[in-house]
Amino acid sequence: MRTAQPRLQNRASVATLFFSVLGNLTIVVCTLFWAIPSFLLGWIPPRGTVTFWCARAWAWCLLVGCGLRVRVVRDPAVERRGHYVFMANHQSLFDIPLLIATLPGQTRFLAKRSLFRIPIFGWAIAAGGFIPVDREDKSKAREMFATAIARAQSGVSLLVFPEQTRSLDGQLLPFQRGGFLLAMKAGLPIVPVGIRGTFGVQQKRSFLIHPGTVEVHYGAPIPTTEVDVRRKRDLVETTRARIAELAGLAPPAVAEAAAQSEV
Repeated sequence: MRTAQPRLQNRASVATLFFSVLGNLTIVVCTLFWAIPSFLLGWIPPRGTVTFWCARAWAWCLLVGCGLRVRVVRDPAVERRGHYVFMANHQSLFDIPLLIATLPGQTRFLAKRSLFRIPIFGWAIAAGGFIPVDREDKSKAREMFATAIARAQSGVSLLVFPEQTRSLDGQLLPFQRGGFLLAMKAGLPIVPVGIRGTFGVQQKRSFLIHPGTVEVHYGAPIPTTEVDVRRKRDLVETTRARIAELAGLAPPAVAEAAAQSEV
């Protein structure tokens, strides 16, 4: 019994080293392999359909190559052909492939503009109709909203990370309200999404990849058509609490109270 723990630690270290090498190689090779046809074929009408299926193949390739087992829990009310605004917590770079691999239908992401400047990869997501968000130039917000609503009206879903950036401790950051206003203007229900396990896969600025099980939980849709601007705050709080529950995190009010007590 005394030697069992060191053996398990050694096995975990070997697995981490193996998948760190294989996983990072997979990320480079698979991204190049799938980005090229995505860029070349993404413009074929309906725009982005080919890109999304290439992205799904890329995502599964990456998840398997990094030694990740995927568990999906989806509320029965989330229809595979339904149109929604998906909102998820953001813990890791692996959130994106996990979502692309498991989203129930054609979906376009709202992503920071800097990703669109990456050669080949950026060209591919631009061709696929993904929507750039410029966090520094707020004057372009109206243009972004118009583009996103046009995408939604074309018959696809949208995905937003309401925290806008990755959490450094796994807990929920404050939510930005732009995505909620977008859902209300587009008349689409919000599907809260809770991601579990990706925070421990790879730390920020680290090349080490820790294999294991990651989970994504899709909650019941939250209607927005009868929510006016005055009730937007209630919609934000309801969605945030639901995402925290699905992600297995402490309720936002409890987590924030605990953080304040430590100051």
